[in-house]
Amino acid sequence: MNILVTGGLGFIGSHTVVELIENNHKVIIVDNLCNSELKVLGKIQQITGVKPDFYMYDVTNEKQMDEIFKVNEIEGIIHFAGLKAVGESVDKPLQYYYNNLLSTIVICRLSAKYNVNKIVFSSSATVYGNQTSPLKESYPLKETTNPYGETKAMNERILIDTSNAQENLMVTILRYFNPIGAHQSGLIGENPNGIPNNLMPYVTKVANKSLPKLTIFGNDYDTIDGTGVRDFIHVVDLARGHVTAIENMINKVNIYNLGTGKGTSVLQLIKVFEKVNNVSVPFEMSGRRSGDLAESYADVTKVREELGWVTKYNLEDMVRDAWRFEQMNN
Repeated sequence: MNILVTGGLGFIGSHTVVELIENNHKVIIVDNLCNSELKVLGKIQQITGVKPDFYMYDVTNEKQMDEIFKVNEIEGIIHFAGLKAVGESVDKPLQYYYNNLLSTIVICRLSAKYNVNKIVFSSSATVYGNQTSPLKESYPLKETTNPYGETKAMNERILIDTSNAQENLMVTILRYFNPIGAHQSGLIGENPNGIPNNLMPYVTKVANKSLPKLTIFGNDYDTIDGTGVRDFIHVVDLARGHVTAIENMINKVNIYNLGTGKGTSVLQLIKVFEKVNNVSVPFEMSGRRSGDLAESYADVTKVREELGWVTKYNLEDMVRDAWRFEQMNN
């Protein structure tokens, strides 16, 4: 298939582009580089031997996006492009609503205009709000705890309503849990601009002494060791999930969790990271952050039964690959 990947130079997008190319799909990338780097395009070429077509456009700009659809026979879209920092979304809600919702509306309008019938959307476990884990796709969408999560829930509704209104449009919504790790080559991984918002790049930057210490928010949750429990998934497994999803659209609307189905606490993750990589990660405990949940992990029965997708990589692989990427690139 000819597949348009929005945000295709970002952390998850770039790994998905690699998996798509290795499964013989032609990839067209659009990315405005607001949280990614142009050099990732060359890294993708190094890994795959293929340089994907690239447009440095903004997905909210319908005129620019129309140009891409006009000259490429796009058969499917994987839509990653979106702002994704929970804390920042609380400080800048309008920026998040504008960017994340308008980009999806533009994608839907152009998919109708150019008769593109397959959209895979990058959603998040945040849409479940504060419900009991393991989280199931059948759970109602509760009030989310931040504007970032709310944009994901609203985007899901936009896509489902559009699919219902457009006879030929099939939509798959993938609710991610906590992607970490990096490609085994060490060439691509998670390298956010500025101070990291996510746990793993913060851990790797403390381990290589770029940052002095890690702050763990909350050590009094009702969990195995008091720290928050999350479902960490290797980014390559997550990328494989997107290829499986766009190749196997069963219903008009498909919703799947992508996680391992197992919870790991923040402290457990740090201990495994230190042991596997033989490094030290100094940390301090701090109070809980507003909006953080005690635990969040997936029920992955549905994606396994319907698509046959299961994870290949364990926590040791994730921390080893994340550290390799940090050492090779920073």
